[in-house]
Amino acid sequence: MGSQEAAPAGAGGLSPQEEKKTLHRAIAGSAIGNAIEWYDYGLYGFLSAQIGIHFLPESMPAFLRQMLVFTIFAVPFVVRPLGAGIFGAIGDRVGRQKILAFTVILIAGGTFIIGCIPSFSTISVVAPIILVLMRVVQGLAAGGEYGGAATFMAEYSPDKKRGFYGSFLEFGTLTGFLAGTGVSLLVLTIVGQADFDSWGWRIPFLLSGPIGLFGLYMRSKLEDTPVFKELAAEGAQEQQTAAQFKDLAKHWKPIVICFGMVLMLNVHNYTLFTYMVSYLGNPKGAGLSENWALGLTAIMYAVMMALMALGGSASDRWGRRPSWFFSGTALFVLALPAFYLMLNAPIPVKILALVGLGIVYVPQLSTISATFPAMFPTHIRYFAFALTYNVATALAGGPTPAINTWGTEKIGNYFPAFYLMAASVVGLIAVYFAKETAGASVRGTDVPDIEKQKAAAGAE
Repeated sequence: MGSQEAAPAGAGGLSPQEEKKTLHRAIAGSAIGNAIEWYDYGLYGFLSAQIGIHFLPESMPAFLRQMLVFTIFAVPFVVRPLGAGIFGAIGDRVGRQKILAFTVILIAGGTFIIGCIPSFSTISVVAPIILVLMRVVQGLAAGGEYGGAATFMAEYSPDKKRGFYGSFLEFGTLTGFLAGTGVSLLVLTIVGQADFDSWGWRIPFLLSGPIGLFGLYMRSKLEDTPVFKELAAEGAQEQQTAAQFKDLAKHWKPIVICFGMVLMLNVHNYTLFTYMVSYLGNPKGAGLSENWALGLTAIMYAVMMALMALGGSASDRWGRRPSWFFSGTALFVLALPAFYLMLNAPIPVKILALVGLGIVYVPQLSTISATFPAMFPTHIRYFAFALTYNVATALAGGPTPAINTWGTEKIGNYFPAFYLMAASVVGLIAVYFAKETAGASVRGTDVPDIEKQKAAAGAE
């Protein structure tokens, strides 16, 4: 029951070619759904100014409006742990694929409806109420989406290449951000700033409708992971939620470690990906035009996308812990110099500074699905990872844009750099206590541990 022996090649009656095709289909389905989720989160950050203008009173001061917009941005993160608990518990019993097909349409549907909401001047307070409700729906779905997609990817990937294949999930993340930036910039260029602020900003949101249907089609074609099927064949996945919570308590140490690493990850993530456009365009920040702010972040996303597979492969070769140590340390060291350059240097140097932060963030981002799901045994993996990840994200991810907005206004324009540095300290402490799981089998009901598995293999 607790065995973690790797299944032989060709298990399940599939030829090597069929197995490879199935693996690639699973990776594409996971990555596409993740891209849709982050397309939405990216749009909300990129177009926060337009959202504030249309869904909040015109008489409201600009700073207060921006704070409220980013507070509403944080709403989904409050309910994500609930979504993680619901969808994670169900996903460990009925399978990962069913949940992933359901969550992708909820997220895309919410984004589409946001693009349809009449402005505050038309329906008054009903506009922000509908906006908040859609964000709640998206938060519940996202709570199950990301943990499920990462678990799905980790369980489908070969043990020795989990970092490489898992990096494509975060390639999907960057694809979503880049698509949101690219579509917004394209529409802005075509219609001009005045029409974009008036109605053009809705177009990127409305496009999520057909994109979501495509994601649903892709995920409906997937089969559940071989690792989950093995567990289901033994009947080991049939347990009630109360029993799952009891099992969680037994694995408190990896939960605490995962929590600390995710805190660092999310402060870095939502500062660089969601808040940065606002910061670059803020007169108290870099003071760039909206076109330049979107353009600089798009360049960062493109460079990071090119490096994702390399980051994942490096973690397969040298380990997850060295990758995270390097990234956390580099962001701690480079945050302050990079923000100084973004504030004071010419545009080409600003680009280098922002891209530099993105590059040293790659070792974290590219290894999420290879690192965190492998901290937990199969029978509680989806539940444990999704719940831990989303509670930490609710505390550190969702509030980050609002905290940075407040800090930049009230304390100074270097506040985001110090916030990145503080998060790095917390994360690096957690990484120090983490076990290495690169190359470890994620099968069975034991916690994956590469050293124990090597020792067991040597004893045989």
